[in-house]
Amino acid sequence: MIPLTTPLRALEIIEILNRQIETVKAERDTLLAEIQTIGSTPTPVRMLLGLKGIGPGFAGALWSEGLFRTFQNRRQVAAYAGLAPTPWKSGKINHEQGVSKAGNPRLRAIAVEMAWLWLRHQPGSALARWFHDRVRRLGPRTRKVTIVALARKLLVALWKYVTSGVVIEGAAMKTV
Repeated sequence: MIPLTTPLRALEIIEILNRQIETVKAERDTLLAEIQTIGSTPTPVRMLLGLKGIGPGFAGALWSEGLFRTFQNRRQVAAYAGLAPTPWKSGKINHEQGVSKAGNPRLRAIAVEMAWLWLRHQPGSALARWFHDRVRRLGPRTRKVTIVALARKLLVALWKYVTSGVVIEGAAMKTV
């Protein structure tokens, strides 16, 4: 790690990083605008952009991190993202150890972040209702565990949506 000699130097570094981030975002938005005018945006990305609460950042990241791949079933989607359950069985003991975390860490982080945003932007969807019912039933301390379960369900639902056209129950679409 580079030692910072003065707070002013640290501030300069932060300002440079912020400018670089803004440049990358502007280039992404320009590229997305060009692709949309040409009509060469991959259909799944356009489908994701049609859902309320999913912007170009999430749509592009979901597509480039995992949804462009071919999966045979929902378990493969969850396993690739590291959101598959890991049971532990020994004799008569049957215990869940949580998610495997063996998959793509960026896709997993995107899915969890999008699950929180899904609750805000899609409160009437079946997935949001499932989350709120489960937290109400099990207690507020289970929110973090339940959001990971919602992330898995949401990722699988989005995969079904972009591959088969199965619309998520109760999901709101953007108005153009």
